[in-house]
Amino acid sequence: MDDTAMELSGRAVCVTGLGVTGPPVVHALLAKGARVTVVDGRDDEANRERAEELRAAGAGVGLGAAAVLPGDTGLVVTTPGWRPDSPLLVGAAEAGIEVIGDVELAWRLKPAEQVWLAVTGTNGKTTTVRMLEAMLRADGRRALAVGNVGTPVIEAVLAEPSSAEYRDVLAVELSSFQLHWSDTVRPHAAAILNIAPDHLDWHGGMDPYAEAKAKIYGPGTIRVANTADPVVRALAETRGDPGAPLVGFGLGTPRAGELGVVEDLLVDRAFVADPRSSAEELASLADVVPAAPHNVANALAAAALARSVGADPGSVRAGLRDFAPEPHRIAHVATVGGVDYVDDSKATNPHAAAASLAAYPSVVWVAGGLLKGADVNDLVAGAAGRLRAVVLLGADRSRLREALAERAPDVPVVDVDRADDGAMAEVVAAAAGLAAPGDTVLLAPAAASMDMFVNYAARGEAFAREVRALAG
Repeated sequence: MDDTAMELSGRAVCVTGLGVTGPPVVHALLAKGARVTVVDGRDDEANRERAEELRAAGAGVGLGAAAVLPGDTGLVVTTPGWRPDSPLLVGAAEAGIEVIGDVELAWRLKPAEQVWLAVTGTNGKTTTVRMLEAMLRADGRRALAVGNVGTPVIEAVLAEPSSAEYRDVLAVELSSFQLHWSDTVRPHAAAILNIAPDHLDWHGGMDPYAEAKAKIYGPGTIRVANTADPVVRALAETRGDPGAPLVGFGLGTPRAGELGVVEDLLVDRAFVADPRSSAEELASLADVVPAAPHNVANALAAAALARSVGADPGSVRAGLRDFAPEPHRIAHVATVGGVDYVDDSKATNPHAAAASLAAYPSVVWVAGGLLKGADVNDLVAGAAGRLRAVVLLGADRSRLREALAERAPDVPVVDVDRADDGAMAEVVAAAAGLAAPGDTVLLAPAAASMDMFVNYAARGEAFAREVRALAG
């Protein structure tokens, strides 16, 4: 356990944010004897309820615009919703008060023998850590996927090693927000899946965003990197520990030190006795469900991390077979009249939508929502040859329509301009009218959902509901 953990008893700690991460952090700090104050700018009903619960547990809480850093604060633990330029965080740094995130706190509190295998990237993180968890469990490890997958990282490190709740290995999903505030985290092995523009307003640009991702490669961390992504390759080569192994993964034939695909097999040429002359079969493409190219890449990244701690090849195959994809990630909803309907509502940015579109040869594409400033021209140009037709919805559909007119002028486009509860019914009806047997109607919006739906899950559920109604 890090020495920092011993300093929490009696220490005044300020936690910023009462979202998903905030309350578990507060409870962890209170359990270590810290004097905790929580601040959040929102003074709404949900936050008032959380505040009452935390006050009852022993924390102080300040809500609203007047919330300020307590004068005796010795440490600030911030949550992902708070941007680095928030006045409170800037003021703390200027006053010489250390600012860390929930992951950094968890790292400092974790038992020394607990192993972390970490995953970051613009897209595919949750799928990859879930695959990794399944592989590790198939190998007999007491493993748990943590992060943005249900269990906060901070909760997973508090169990005593002798307890039934303790887990030997954590498959840790890390966002760029969390990595920005992490300075001493050193996973045993870590993978960067891909890098594409996202959250640039939070980070202040593409370079700071990429640099935050690169912090996952701590001193001594085995660097697992997507060989098909030039930004990831460069980060692994220049930002990681040059003394630690660099393991590539990709969809081509692997070279020594890589994992890849040979015919229909996933193959390891990194974690074998002699990478120059030997290879190990791990699984087949049929074991990866769905076997879309980007999902195969996720499986290879998970396999590399599992193999880094000695997982047996058979455990990789068994884990992939046991793995059940999260909802709204290239999920087959139904086949109606020879047309497949697929829900990939989680494709909330152009990079994710491009990967989804690449998995199908002839697509009626359902797209649109809040683009958050993202450029869609390259997305449309790359997908043009696969598009039978497009159905657009959402606030920023005009930008997609303009890109289609320029980059795919011969593709029919239907523009659904309503935003009420009946919009998705009109979208699915339009898509069904444009599709022919053998086509895939694909919801891969390339945009966020909050203009019309509570979240991407609600959007996917609306799509699936209308498809099922179409199927009768």
